[in-house]
Amino acid sequence: MASLSTDVSHLRVSTRDIPESQRTAFWREEFARQMCRLEFESLSDNPLDVEANLLALPGLSIGWCCSGAAARWSRTSDLVKDGDDTFALVMPLAGAVQRSQRGQDVEVKLGEAVGILHSEPGSLEFRQLDDMVVMVPRSALAPLVPDVEAAATRIVANDALRLLQTYLLPWRENFDVTDPAVRRLSVTYIHDLLALALGSTRDAAEIASGRGVRVARLKAVKADIAANLTSRDLSVGSVALRQRVTPRYIHMLFDGEGTTFSQHVLVARLACARRLLLDSRHAHQSIAAIAYASGFGDLSHFNHAFRRRYGATPSEVRREQVR
Repeated sequence: MASLSTDVSHLRVSTRDIPESQRTAFWREEFARQMCRLEFESLSDNPLDVEANLLALPGLSIGWCCSGAAARWSRTSDLVKDGDDTFALVMPLAGAVQRSQRGQDVEVKLGEAVGILHSEPGSLEFRQLDDMVVMVPRSALAPLVPDVEAAATRIVANDALRLLQTYLLPWRENFDVTDPAVRRLSVTYIHDLLALALGSTRDAAEIASGRGVRVARLKAVKADIAANLTSRDLSVGSVALRQRVTPRYIHMLFDGEGTTFSQHVLVARLACARRLLLDSRHAHQSIAAIAYASGFGDLSHFNHAFRRRYGATPSEVRREQVR
């Protein structure tokens, strides 16, 4: 268990680090029962090949699990006696999962999610799976969602779910929120998005729209910009189309940060160009080639904007790197 601070822990576990003959016993006894309070049953004759990544914060836990073979995870009648009131939202990232609880069996696929209550017997079964599970105390959802038990029976597939996934996926590889106040805000935003995905009350939805949704939307927009930074076709219209919002809404998001869409793109492209100029692997490239590779279509505009941003010309920055 890697402790990031007094209130955050991050755990990565892989059966590949364990001899094949000991994998199933370790995963069932040490990981599933002791760490996760779950029963684990392998449904394959092949050697167990599972990798798990768990992040725990106050009021929120997130798990990512990648399994190459069929298996079943379950909360049994004995385990539910532990008093755990966690609500878990299961989101397949690849493959599908069969959720069984309250006499209801549902299959959940990519782009969908389903809840499961830790306070009641239930199970998840799959052939192969890569999934993300968001776990929060049911008491945290109760003020936001009219009927948490009913919400756990429905398949979720909506825009709030997509925003929740976009917000959380980068944390799988790198959780770098070091400020405790920012961590607390992040947990609040995730509670908001989770409630919206499940079907929040009107008051909670209004609060979330001005809080968690705006943060997640802006993060998704910035990720879209970063992914298309070098495209000459990058525009507020193209981003809005991909994100299924209006250009006006994107402008409002950046207004809230005291900047504009165009300014954010310019700063990001300049930073990209500066990284290339300082990278010896690109020393053979001309200034013009680096400018174009960073998304600029006008060399004069690039030179002027670069000097205004960094107080030096691109050539001067490159010469400093050589020294």
